[in-house]
Amino acid sequence: MPPLVMNPLKEQDSTLLAAVAAGDRRALEQLYLGYHRRLARFLSRFTSRYENVEEIINDTFMVVWQHAKDFRHASQVSTWIIGIAYRTALKSLRQQKNLRFPPDAEALAETSVDPTGETETQDWVMQGLRQLPLEQRFTLELAYHLGHSLEEIAAITDSPVGTVKARMFHAREKLRRSLPELGGGGVP
Repeated sequence: MPPLVMNPLKEQDSTLLAAVAAGDRRALEQLYLGYHRRLARFLSRFTSRYENVEEIINDTFMVVWQHAKDFRHASQVSTWIIGIAYRTALKSLRQQKNLRFPPDAEALAETSVDPTGETETQDWVMQGLRQLPLEQRFTLELAYHLGHSLEEIAAITDSPVGTVKARMFHAREKLRRSLPELGGGGVP
């Protein structure tokens, strides 16, 4: 059996973060470019405003710049960066008044029609997700859309694994109850 080799991307992230810790601005730029699309996709599920997404990403990388030397290698670099984005987004979204229903997304959900029903189903599920508390919604997004494990989500959210499991359970229960009502099917 061949020896196990560390994932080159993980290795590159570690090298870049070490360079950032040493004050290398070019390394920070490379990390930023490497994570921007993934973070933007994740964050755009919580706010439809491009400006908010960009501000959260920029704030995230300001924290990365300031605290790279504090990274303890207790998790992957990607988990650490997404955790910073998670906490930054929570803080930003809690400070805003329109947390749950961004006007653009709400209008889109009401006017969107797709003959195959796929877009309607996506809009329906998004309406249900918008009704969840932020922590539960973020947990589901991290698990189902970004593919993180329970342990990674626990590291990202700085919560025990049991709390992550409870958030997922309660979120799924709320969706199970609210989705039929949102879809016009009444109570299950």
